[in-house]
Amino acid sequence: MPEITSRLSTALADRYKIERLLGEGGMATVYLAQDVKHDRKVAVKVLKPELAAVIGAERFLQEIKVTANLQHPHILPLHDSGDADGFLFYVMPFIEGESLRDTLNREKQLGIPEAVEIARAVASALDYAHRHDVIHRDIKPENILMHDGQATVADFGIALAVSQASARLTETGLSIGTPQYMSPEQAMGDRELDARSDVYSLGAMLYEMLTGDPPYTGSTAQAIVAKVITEKAPPVTLARDTVPEHVSASIQKALEKLPADRFHSASEFAESLTHAHLAPVPSPATAETATEPAIETAYTKWKSAIPWALTFVFAATAIVLFLGRTNDTPQTALRRIAFVVPSVDPSFNGWALSPDGRRLVISTPASGMHVRDMASTGMRPVPGADANAGAITMSPDGDWIVYVNPVERELRRIPIEGGAPTKIVDVSTPFGVAWGPDDRIVYSPGISSGLWIVPVDGGTPEQLTQPDLEAGELGHWHPQFLPGGDKVLFSTHRSALDSSTIEVLDLETRERIVLFSNAEDGQYVTTGHVVFMRRETMWAVPVDLDAIQVTGSAQPVLDDVGYDQINGYGWSLISENGTLAYLPASEWNFDGSLVWVDRGGSERPALEERGVFADPVLSPDGTKLAVIKQVQGENDIYVYDLERGEMDRRITRNLGLVTSPIWSPDGSSIHYSKEQPAFDLFRVRWQTGGTADLLLTSPLDKHSGSVSPDGRTLVFMTIDESRDLMILPLDGSQEPQPFAADDDHNEVAGVFSPDGGWIAYISDETGERDELWLDPYPAGDSNRRRWRVTNNGIRDKAVWSDSGELFYVVGDSMMAVPIDLTTGRPGTHVALFTDPALAAGVPWDVHPNGQEFIMVRAPERSRNITIVLNWFDELREKMKN
Repeated sequence: MPEITSRLSTALADRYKIERLLGEGGMATVYLAQDVKHDRKVAVKVLKPELAAVIGAERFLQEIKVTANLQHPHILPLHDSGDADGFLFYVMPFIEGESLRDTLNREKQLGIPEAVEIARAVASALDYAHRHDVIHRDIKPENILMHDGQATVADFGIALAVSQASARLTETGLSIGTPQYMSPEQAMGDRELDARSDVYSLGAMLYEMLTGDPPYTGSTAQAIVAKVITEKAPPVTLARDTVPEHVSASIQKALEKLPADRFHSASEFAESLTHAHLAPVPSPATAETATEPAIETAYTKWKSAIPWALTFVFAATAIVLFLGRTNDTPQTALRRIAFVVPSVDPSFNGWALSPDGRRLVISTPASGMHVRDMASTGMRPVPGADANAGAITMSPDGDWIVYVNPVERELRRIPIEGGAPTKIVDVSTPFGVAWGPDDRIVYSPGISSGLWIVPVDGGTPEQLTQPDLEAGELGHWHPQFLPGGDKVLFSTHRSALDSSTIEVLDLETRERIVLFSNAEDGQYVTTGHVVFMRRETMWAVPVDLDAIQVTGSAQPVLDDVGYDQINGYGWSLISENGTLAYLPASEWNFDGSLVWVDRGGSERPALEERGVFADPVLSPDGTKLAVIKQVQGENDIYVYDLERGEMDRRITRNLGLVTSPIWSPDGSSIHYSKEQPAFDLFRVRWQTGGTADLLLTSPLDKHSGSVSPDGRTLVFMTIDESRDLMILPLDGSQEPQPFAADDDHNEVAGVFSPDGGWIAYISDETGERDELWLDPYPAGDSNRRRWRVTNNGIRDKAVWSDSGELFYVVGDSMMAVPIDLTTGRPGTHVALFTDPALAAGVPWDVHPNGQEFIMVRAPERSRNITIVLNWFDELREKMKN
């Protein structure tokens, strides 16, 4: 061994300095080394000579490339691989901690919550790999690395490479996998393994974490394999009766002999471990051994009692060590860590990362505002912060939070420790806020309002820029103060991405300088680059801030980043010292379903088809559904026949962004808004598939609201300094006229009553919150008065039924109020049902009969926020190419 180590040290001397032997397994020897180029600790794994001879360098290097593309918080990344003096090696980060095998050797059995969370983390990694067509083939405790409670899966590369030479391996006596964790098909030599083989191995590993032994043991490998193939594993509850029955049943299903009888994916297995109602029904034999109901175990009670924020998990010690260094100290190894976000909050209103990377602020519709102090172990609420806070940013010292109250439409600030919020300035719909070093706020108060500046203590705001609507500029968004505080980086948004630009504004001269185009949501980082978004890929380009110019070519630096196409916004945050937080698009862009919900809250499927749905609108007779569906990044309007349960036809085709579909009263036409560059109004006869008619074009955004019962008039919303309602005669006889247009307030979501004599709409004119109002139509009838329908707020919109009942949402409650169509007088408000998804803004509509609601239902699964420490190391490396 000393001779081999000496040879290896010499062969790798220019790249890695071998320090000591870490361990030896059946297929590889592991050394601790110093990465000479990047000055970091790494683990160098060297294949056993006999294994290297069987595989061959070319095959090894070809197959292990697949691992280099696996980027997941629970997969140990591949730094390097190669052939040096006959040694086949690969290099991964050095994780200070121990393997799961070390943990089990010391503790024998793990706590039930701990074991389940480890299994879920591994399942998340496996599911990601399986979706990239990579099977691990050797899941076992030795290949799970533990650090501060976090599980990371190692050795994807070696298992894949070795598997390609499995026939020759048999001749040499070497084998892939460990008998105790091998699936039956793998034990029998089947080379065509799929995801279900890894699911089996994970089930066996979880079995051991809970009972202290794998499901099959024996004196020899042959004896174990014989049991794997022929015997049924006893339920874990026989060895540990405190294991919840649904966990036991899930393990039992994972260990089924036939792949077809197991979970079809690792994610299904993970979900069944957490949600008792998703677990397989235990067999009678298994059920007899259960000692407590599956849903009422101590574990599930514990899980359900914890607020969502406290379910976030990550390696706290690693973050403490990282955050304690300065930019002048050597970089530590790159780390990816995942927060788990619960399904009740499929999205959130806003988030911010402090400049020093020590604190993460998140605001969700259901849970309010919370702060994660990176050196602690949990999230804490911000006392006094308003619900549904959005457009969050933080002060340069990280001690204050700035956010928008969407109800009061105010920009406010609050100490990060909590307290009474202080108003800064009024806003409409903000598209970015930045706090400068001189305690001034630059913000975009509305879609097309340009950039404004105001002291953080409040005062008279001053306009900095005005979008040129005639030239196609829709807004100046996402401002960021540049170093020195005298210049601001921002995005000029246009309807086409290739014409959107990243610009610099000089606060003294008001000069605008275009840095580059075909980009949105730019952010300057201290490496000397501007990172920006092109769809779901983050790019970077070097810039000279003194000359205000680009100094090199742009390079893609991160894929799979969540991207809001409408708002030109990437779901990512970067601190000044290189901490990156982002939402993986693959985790957050999900397929939902359409369901019927009755007035009591009972639910049934509306369609079998799943998809990314928005703006569902039922036809006047309730038999058809117009809905926006996203397919391969394109948003189009589709019509579904609800009686047949299938798609009738696609109405628009690759038109760019379309919104706000509504039906004509006779069901023959669909009106909608399309961006070109502002949102203009269109109408199409959907059954004939003809060309859409342009109803109205102007430099301002316009969104359709409702067509009068006689089909002659359209009420729509236009967006300028405020949001106003307008009336458009559909026969082209005259220009649009104001209906509810108040420059001091916002009026939105206008809808005609069934008899056409009233328009219900939402206004913030009380100055307290959005409320529902009812105005007579046409205006001017002295015998009829306007009514304020609500006093406790309203979310998004109201919808009429044919009988004159109005439906709206407050918090998480679906409300109903009958309206006397003769006088307009509201009746008694009734709460029909509650649903957490309503608080999160789930799209919905009402059947004309008022008895059922159609809603978009998101899948109940966790989603991750990925935290990357020392991300600037990765950025610099990619920008060298």
